[in-house]
Amino acid sequence: MSALLLGIDIGTSSSKAVLARPDGTVVAQARVPHAVSMPQPGWAEHDAEQVWWADVVALCRQLLPAADGTVAAVSVSGLGPCLLPVDADGRPLRPAILYGIDTRATREIDELTERYGAEELLRRGGSILTSQAIGPKLAWLRRHEPDVYARTDRFLMASSYVVERLTGEYVLDHHSASQCDPLYDLHAAAWIPGIAADIAPGIRLPSLLWPGEIAGRVNAHAAKVTGVPVGTPVTAGTVDAWAEALSAGVEKAGDCMLMYGTTMFLVEILDQPLTDERLWATRGIERGTCSLAGGTATSGAVTDWLRELTGASFEDLTAEAEQVAAGSHGLVMLPYFAGERTPLFDPDARGAVLGLTLRHNRAHLYRAALEGTAYAVRHHLEVMDELGACPTRLIAVGGGTTADLGTQIVSDVTGRTQELPDQRIGASYGDALLAARAVDLADRTTTWATIGRKVEPRAETRGVYEDLYTVYRDLYRATREQAHALAEQQRLADRAHPVAYHSPTSAV
Repeated sequence: MSALLLGIDIGTSSSKAVLARPDGTVVAQARVPHAVSMPQPGWAEHDAEQVWWADVVALCRQLLPAADGTVAAVSVSGLGPCLLPVDADGRPLRPAILYGIDTRATREIDELTERYGAEELLRRGGSILTSQAIGPKLAWLRRHEPDVYARTDRFLMASSYVVERLTGEYVLDHHSASQCDPLYDLHAAAWIPGIAADIAPGIRLPSLLWPGEIAGRVNAHAAKVTGVPVGTPVTAGTVDAWAEALSAGVEKAGDCMLMYGTTMFLVEILDQPLTDERLWATRGIERGTCSLAGGTATSGAVTDWLRELTGASFEDLTAEAEQVAAGSHGLVMLPYFAGERTPLFDPDARGAVLGLTLRHNRAHLYRAALEGTAYAVRHHLEVMDELGACPTRLIAVGGGTTADLGTQIVSDVTGRTQELPDQRIGASYGDALLAARAVDLADRTTTWATIGRKVEPRAETRGVYEDLYTVYRDLYRATREQAHALAEQQRLADRAHPVAYHSPTSAV
């Protein structure tokens, strides 16, 4: 029987898994949708037991009957960085606090920045403190949920939680750890014990491994529940965006991934650390590599909101928007419907549409949403260029690439060519490659990615997008104070009339 690699990815709105052979051939794949819980404004959570682990079990039970060989290794990625406090027995004590879309710890961000100094945080950790960082979330937990904190023995992320459930090992990969600002030293590739003890006293820190290193082996209980054989090696895993980058062959310095999903995420590979307050600097997947990353707070989340609002299908909205000329007949949308992460780091930014007339319809709004995401991508790429990172190759991945319109608009707005891999499975496919490398069924130079097509910018759209990009950049600056005032009004209204919100289970 041939060897198989099992890759599992826990995403924001769904979990996916793939069985692949050592040459990258896909044997089977599966997907399980789920929702994000938003019990209060600015909060975003997952129930680790009911979402993360339940999805893993469901995916394994779907895939393993299709296995025509032995599972040689498993690798898991997940949305992140997240904070899941667990007790000494590994039981979750509350729902996991998600990555930068959860903005509850603004007070703690300010306090920790004042305590340690923004410049020192940037120098040592590679990033300023933002809603993406784990340190402020730990400080928030200690302040606002002291009973939970008192019972917390350690903290986990999506990938490390599943690794612990599968193997019993408490580990975290270096890339994920490098997003635990300010607990991790980017240059030393190690925890900073003094800061960790200051922010999160009494909480044990995980052992650090590189994503492709073996963390442990599947134990008897996990084998019984999932069907994965006892003793199967499990890697440390990593954050989903970096696994997705690997799946697309984004591994060399200058390669930059654009991940089209619920949010838009960018990852550029570097051969040495490069820091700037507008982006995230992290460790890479392979030992000795680094990356520069950015992420919007929304992307597909806005188009999904429009789909639900109008009652139309994505197919109909896309077809209608394709008939609208570039520029959406003079509309510009700020896609800050959940605040904005990089490069603004403004949780109180808000969505806006400027230029509306009675002539505009849902097709114009849908196209304007796609264009707003494209303007955000251009903003990120310009920052990278300013820093001297200068991405030399753009590789587009994610669910949003299945619609040609969105990727074409990004190329038109940025003036850059994008390469689209043939294989669009995503992070779970990168996980399977990590698993293959971990057990020497593939070497470090092996890639499973092949480029299927390229999207070239169209010269005829350049003029209108140059003009509207200027409007886009000016619009945020011109409305920032008003947006912040409205954000405060929304908080007051939510406190007076609380309504729990659950995200859609899918997004383009």
